[in-house]
Amino acid sequence: MNRHDMIDRIGSNYLTSNIEAGEYSYVVEAASKAKLEQLVGHAVKHFKLDLRFEDEDFVVLIETKQNFAEADIEQLKEYLEEEKALHSDKKIICILANTKNDKIKVWKSVIDDNNILSDETVLDTMEHYKSLFYLNKQNDREKVLKNTYALNELLHKKDIAEALRSQFVGTVLLHIKDLLKRLGATKIDEELKNKINDFFKLKSEKEIIAGIENTLTELLDGSDNKNKKIELLQSSVLKNQKVRALKKKDWIEIIDSILMDIYKYIDTNSSEGQDILNLFFIAFNKYTGKADKNQAFTPDHITEFMCRLTEVDCTKVVMDGTCGSASFLVQAMVKELADCKNGRTEEQAKKLQEKVKENNIYGIESEEKAFGLSVTNMLIHGDGNSNIKLGSCFDHKDFIKQADPNIILMNPPYNAKPISIPNTYKSEWGNAKDGKEDPTKGLVFVHYFSDVIKELNTERVKKGKQPKPVKLAVLLPLACAIGTGNLITKEKEVLLENNTLEAVFSLPAEIFYPGSSVCACCMLFTLGQPHIKPDGTVRSTFFGYCKDDGFIKKKNLGRVEQFVKDEKGNFTISRWKEIEAEWLDLFERKAVVDGKSAVEKVNADDEWLCEAYMKTDYTKLTADDFQRTLNNYLSYLVKEGNVYESNNGA
Repeated sequence: MNRHDMIDRIGSNYLTSNIEAGEYSYVVEAASKAKLEQLVGHAVKHFKLDLRFEDEDFVVLIETKQNFAEADIEQLKEYLEEEKALHSDKKIICILANTKNDKIKVWKSVIDDNNILSDETVLDTMEHYKSLFYLNKQNDREKVLKNTYALNELLHKKDIAEALRSQFVGTVLLHIKDLLKRLGATKIDEELKNKINDFFKLKSEKEIIAGIENTLTELLDGSDNKNKKIELLQSSVLKNQKVRALKKKDWIEIIDSILMDIYKYIDTNSSEGQDILNLFFIAFNKYTGKADKNQAFTPDHITEFMCRLTEVDCTKVVMDGTCGSASFLVQAMVKELADCKNGRTEEQAKKLQEKVKENNIYGIESEEKAFGLSVTNMLIHGDGNSNIKLGSCFDHKDFIKQADPNIILMNPPYNAKPISIPNTYKSEWGNAKDGKEDPTKGLVFVHYFSDVIKELNTERVKKGKQPKPVKLAVLLPLACAIGTGNLITKEKEVLLENNTLEAVFSLPAEIFYPGSSVCACCMLFTLGQPHIKPDGTVRSTFFGYCKDDGFIKKKNLGRVEQFVKDEKGNFTISRWKEIEAEWLDLFERKAVVDGKSAVEKVNADDEWLCEAYMKTDYTKLTADDFQRTLNNYLSYLVKEGNVYESNNGA
């Protein structure tokens, strides 16, 4: 971008040149070079900045180059040092900008790796750069996780039931966010906390609850089925006897904890902050006890992986037909909203983001409590709740067809009651159709969505349009991949008639810990593209052995992400991010690596797991691996009744 366009973009009325060609000299500002060096405390080499913009307490410094290099950062650092020496009270944005293209590099207040604004990819307006200082927060994932545990303990002391806590903290956080917006808060500190405490001290307990209800009502204004959503949120939280029993001091203590120990460490304007916010919200599902060991809340990093696997971006419509607390939908929305910013100004991005929220995110949930969680979760992340329906996906075919998704992300119930599944899909189930659990272990949900997409494509062809392939990524138990049992094999056979099995990833054994103990895999299908090509040949399927995701079990925190040291010796490099990059790279290249992946042509009778085809990397085997295998095999024999444990012994 040329200099003239840069000035127009930020605002010519903010340009503060004091020498020719629109440049700004810190020597002129200081009255002499000697005076400038005295203020800085050393000799200066660079003092003529290309462009300086100022509006009240805000300053934007731009150094232009044809193609900037790392060495140019040091020059910009000099200008920043001189700016601070002369105007110590200013809030400063520093920018390196190319004149040959639109590439920029942006820092806030300090020019170093910790203060670079990686989301800033396009030169923007002065108003935008001023907004970067509003409600100044930093992301701290570890603090949020630790403080979430502490908050859970606080809620336990306040007698808020485990099953209620996720919904409760979500609605309270929504009220806090609304209050901060009304106060025009720019920084979360003790002063702000005291101001909020004073605000609530003037309220009665009933008025505090009424304030939360009013926030929810305003946020849901214009939402589909608004009254039902408000009714559910009221019955789940605001009308709960234990919530209504909270005293004013209890409310203030809880609000202080959420504000100062949680929200302070989440920058919701960044993609990372949105991820941490989701992590915080769903973390309370880990504390729901052992009422249902089949309850499988999808870990946040797996939802993120599946979004990347299906290539979610701001052009894609995403559907989850069994959305639960909306983890997939939130992750997809976060990805799409971030993509809206690529190559766009804040104003352009905001317009596109509104379209994404209104038109790109669709969900269905049959269980009322989970539906309430999904609505709250979407509201916390900036709305997008309007296209979430309460009911069974089997009853909402028209809604799915209206959404016309490009991507379907799912973690269907593995133990759904057969009574909830249409007879069309139970014609060959025999006595199992009257049983307690879905004998297909969730495959019937994939079958159903396959049929809906097939109908949509048939309608397209009738209208003279091309069929539309749809990516579907689904988490299923290993039983679906192994193919044991007639019904599972038949489901797999039906799926391959109209769809391609692109990939199957074997996931860590305790992926749902501490909820469900089920072992799962991630399957990727292309719906609308038969597994057998028109010439009769079978398409190849990628199999990934993804048993290590870089997470470990930690007391009171569940499975937590591990970090390794960077070049400076700091634990900043995420093991998961490195592992995820490798998983995706192997899949994209269809690479075969011993101990990690395989590529095979399979049918419905075959096992759909990497373990069946992957060659072992014997160089990495240890005695512990051998012992673990023996122990697992012995446990299997005992379980099957082929070996009996002896009662004889000391």
